[in-house]
Amino acid sequence: MKTAFIFPGQGAQYVGMGKDIAEQYPQARELFVRANDILGYDLQQVCFEGSEGKLNATTLSQPAIFTVSAALLEVIKSSGISIRPDVTAGLSMGEYTALYAAGLISFEDALRLVQKRGTAMQSAADASDGSMVSILGLDEVQTISLCEEASQGELLVAVNFNCPGQIVLSGTVGACQRAAELAETHGAIKAVPLSVAGAFHSEMMDPAADELSKALAGCPIKDPTNIKVIANIHAEYYTDSNDIRHGLVRQLVQPILWQKCMEKLLAEGLENFYEIGPGRVLTGLMKRIHRRTKVTNISSAESLQKFLGSAE
Repeated sequence: MKTAFIFPGQGAQYVGMGKDIAEQYPQARELFVRANDILGYDLQQVCFEGSEGKLNATTLSQPAIFTVSAALLEVIKSSGISIRPDVTAGLSMGEYTALYAAGLISFEDALRLVQKRGTAMQSAADASDGSMVSILGLDEVQTISLCEEASQGELLVAVNFNCPGQIVLSGTVGACQRAAELAETHGAIKAVPLSVAGAFHSEMMDPAADELSKALAGCPIKDPTNIKVIANIHAEYYTDSNDIRHGLVRQLVQPILWQKCMEKLLAEGLENFYEIGPGRVLTGLMKRIHRRTKVTNISSAESLQKFLGSAE
């Protein structure tokens, strides 16, 4: 049976994530030490016992989620089990973990890029007046109609197509507020304003995309070979290193097509899905995309032990 490893993005973080893994597995502890050296600050402290407000900052949450996901991967790889992915995928920032898991980029280079990405996104957010809101219960056509009414000449676009009935909008603070107020009149179940720094995946992130493009130009990235990696921006597999660089830049200013990515994998016969990283966001999304598909969640020492035991 074909296997996919899938990795969460920003929003999956929580204080305490990775602590039990680092306490029980020396491979994970070593990875956190390496991360501290690369980042220049104590990531362990941020993840294990930092304040929620600090961990939720874009500049810190992205390196933190990547490192926790990579630590889980490190334990899995060093365990000697035979389970290996045919395909990897990651939601937004999680795509960096997917590339790392596929062997296309080193841990050090991926972490530096993720750090650069978070810093550039925060700077672009600080220089603009953006926000995001999740709309529940509308399809794509209804969501576009909502955007047209709520925008009132300001930026408001659908940017995260996560699963049926969940589409995230990005735009100015005012447009997002109007969308939240008008959502139920368009048939939505509810609207949930997101605690994010800015209008991610929209044109407000153009300055961040420019900064990330410069960083990617000098970063060693391999062409895909044995393990395929599916791209958020068009739900197709990456073909070579230049395609990867293009995709990572464009995902900052283009919609994330997670639902289409998962539907493509299901249509191509992927059966075993493993969500590796903090939280259960992707497991929940899959239940809405295709209820009968089982996703094994590996996010803690307990779930990791269970997985390793069943794979022996």
